[in-house]
Amino acid sequence: MTIHREGLRIIFFTLLILVGLNGLLEYAAPGTWYTTTIEIMSLVFFILIVQFFRNPSRTTPQDENAIIAPADGKVVVIEEVEETEYIKGKCRQISIFMSPLNVHVNRFPVSGEVLYEKYHPGKYLVAWHPKSSTENERTTTVVAHEKGTVLFRQIAGAVAKRIVNYAKVGQKAKAGAEFGFIKFGSRIDIYLPLTAQVNVKLNQKTVGGETIIAQWT
Repeated sequence: MTIHREGLRIIFFTLLILVGLNGLLEYAAPGTWYTTTIEIMSLVFFILIVQFFRNPSRTTPQDENAIIAPADGKVVVIEEVEETEYIKGKCRQISIFMSPLNVHVNRFPVSGEVLYEKYHPGKYLVAWHPKSSTENERTTTVVAHEKGTVLFRQIAGAVAKRIVNYAKVGQKAKAGAEFGFIKFGSRIDIYLPLTAQVNVKLNQKTVGGETIIAQWT
């Protein structure tokens, strides 16, 4: 397992601040119970920051019919909706909520060509709010697979304040390969053709790059 590049600067400056803070405490009040308590809390906080930016290797199923989970988390929505930004028609939405304890690397759900990518500024409603898909800060990416078009949307939450999307129009996407990162809690929506067979259930946990959430039929 490695540390994601998006976390290197944050981890470095967090370490500097914590070392400086605890150094001052040791100088001002060495050996006191509250100094020890703060040092322990600082260590736990630093470990949490490091684990948030972990980037474990994943083995993606080599199946052209498989549509892969783009993120670790829990399935919170499976429903038929009207997608108005790009597809402009009915499709199947699957939403995965990522807590701050999940891996936050985002991965392409299918292979193909990136047809569309757009960033939308917006609000920071909690990620499970029904309007977060259309009102929160978000990015939309569309990949054309040989069997259909898949749209997926990174959505910021109440805590997540930065979405990173590396996908570019014309790029060749590979299922399971990294396309982005969302910092500190968020959600990702996937929009599939109604003909795709959904393989997951509500509240099921997913592993990004590995769990098959749907299949082309």
